Amino acid sequence: MRRPLFVSLAAAVLVCGFGALEARADFIPLPTTLDRLTPAGNFTTVQNINEVETFSQFVYSTSPVGSAPSAANVTVTAFGPIGNEAGLTFSGNFNAAANQVVDYRIQYVVTAPPGFVINDAFASVVFNSFGGTGNVSVSETLTPTNGGPIINVGPITLNPLTPQPIIVNFAGNREYLVQKDILLTGGSAGVGVTIINQGFSSVVPEPTSMVLMGIGVTSCFALRRFFRRASAA
Repeated sequence: MRRPLFVSLAAAVLVCGFGALEARADFIPLPTTLDRLTPAGNFTTVQNINEVETFSQFVYSTSPVGSAPSAANVTVTAFGPIGNEAGLTFSGNFNAAANQVVDYRIQYVVTAPPGFVINDAFASVVFNSFGGTGNVSVSETLTPTNGGPIINVGPITLNPLTPQPIIVNFAGNREYLVQKDILLTGGSAGVGVTIINQGFSSVVPEPTSMVLMGIGVTSCFALRRFFRRASAA
């Protein structure tokens, strides 16, 4: 009686194992281009000093639609580590010609490993200025996927030049939706952006949170024992 059950369990484990591999078939190693990451479900990971952060659900858009660079011409590489910072670098010829305004949007979800929370964001930009009256503004919002306050990073501006990098610290959450806006106003001679760096730090939650988690687990065990005794009675 036990052997068929054991065989069934082993088969189930194998199926689950293959299912897990199938679920990870959309992993894209870095470096790559943004067009490989933008299809729904694709993701990549970046190793920093303590752990691995996951980046997924990429979206890229331009206004006017079709403005260069296309997603295929934006290179995505691993950024960091600088201290505990690790993340992504987007490299491409983001530009606005003279008297032109171009707005680029890059969106993705960043997830800390189990047991960690993301508690800061690092941002820096490399500008191209052609000596005219053009301007660049690069800003972003970080929205916790499970609810909570929205974090604003930037803007980093060309005119006047914002000191770089910008680091914003916050209470922390395991996962954030990052919405990055790159607004270029060409002015009299045109402007451009070639590199956008984005880093994050992940840490173990503060002791208070761990204590509360421990209390919750202890309570669950206590309730379980209580119901067992009540059932026995």
